[in-house]
Amino acid sequence: MEPATPEVFVGIDVSKARLDVAIGDEPPFAVDNDPAGHAALAGRLAPRRPRRVVMEATGGLEAAAAAALAAAGLPVMVVNPRQARDFAKAMGYLAKTDAIDAKALAHFAAAIKAEPRPLPDEAARGLDALLDRRRQLVGMRTMEENRKATARGRVLRDLEAHLRWLGEHIEEIDRELDERIRSSPAWRERDDLLRGIPGVGPVLSRTLLAGLPELGTISHRRAAALAGLAPLADDSGRRSGPRRIAGGRGQVRAVLYMAALSARRFNPALRALADRLEAAGKRPKVILVAVARKLLVIANAILKAGKPWDPEIAAKLAQNT
Repeated sequence: MEPATPEVFVGIDVSKARLDVAIGDEPPFAVDNDPAGHAALAGRLAPRRPRRVVMEATGGLEAAAAAALAAAGLPVMVVNPRQARDFAKAMGYLAKTDAIDAKALAHFAAAIKAEPRPLPDEAARGLDALLDRRRQLVGMRTMEENRKATARGRVLRDLEAHLRWLGEHIEEIDRELDERIRSSPAWRERDDLLRGIPGVGPVLSRTLLAGLPELGTISHRRAAALAGLAPLADDSGRRSGPRRIAGGRGQVRAVLYMAALSARRFNPALRALADRLEAAGKRPKVILVAVARKLLVIANAILKAGKPWDPEIAAKLAQNT
């Protein structure tokens, strides 16, 4: 009987100029982070038939490489940098170089149980990039508005001009986001279903479409975990600490959290949930997180069923808290 072929796990540390690659415990190597380097890497990895290829999310520097490897049929996973670094420290990787990080990621790839999920297609990545730019502009606008309180003369005029510019560009991005979504029949249908939920506006709908494309195909528990809205235990011995939320896709969670403020007022099922939790003595932040999580659960259920908002079904989902 022939011995089983050992599974291959690959870690890739991403920088602007190059990719440092570790295949299991083999000596790391590097390729350029450009189309030629991506093609060369795919050609080198494909014959090895790796079980997982893991790289960290690095502000978009990893996107082209991940897409090229996925297109070559390789099982790519883009992971949260904090999780990977915590794992590396736990495994004793205290020094930090690109080659060491690649080896740590290869060991991380072997240790994790999650399976690679399909990467968003080019249209979804473009939508996500536009949403990210919109968030940046809105953040700039908030900072400039805060500066107006103490500004005078020329500085005030300059701030007001910049605020007008920011407002115009945010409107332009909103129009482009709407055009992109409405031009795709599949996205348009999902957008219509999401926008039919009281408390879900255009920003949340677009964020869910781009930032959580799995929605409607996964369990409610998985959806909450991906958005970082699943409660985490904090118990030790006889102590039972308060549950907290962490991790997940931060931008999706942030938008859901803001949408929950509106949903609590205008969505009857979520208003009833909030009132019930408030009567039970729950803290305001706990209530808002619960509303955000249930809003996501309702969105997931509606996309999964492909049917519009139904107050009765939503009420039943909101009661399971």
